Amino acid sequence: MNANSDENQKKKRMKGFLNPKIVRAVTFYIISACIIFSVVVCILAIWDYAKTDVFWRMIATLAVIAVGSAVFAFVNGIFGADEAGTM
Repeated sequence: MNANSDENQKKKRMKGFLNPKIVRAVTFYIISACIIFSVVVCILAIWDYAKTDVFWRMIATLAVIAVGSAVFAFVNGIFGADEAGTM
């Protein structure tokens, strides 16, 4: 009986319009990819394989994508089903 009540409480805590675990995982992968690409672009700029203009545009683009993903994950947690399972 105790295990069932723990499981029910987990379901009540999980809230989001989309599945929070999936949103968190996708957000993690997007932000991780943005960090990796940013490092690659920085290395290319250091070794003069990319112009500095391209460098700053790429960094800004990746920052916008990463922040947008994080905000989406946050908003998904706010606008979801309430604890009773209804919207």
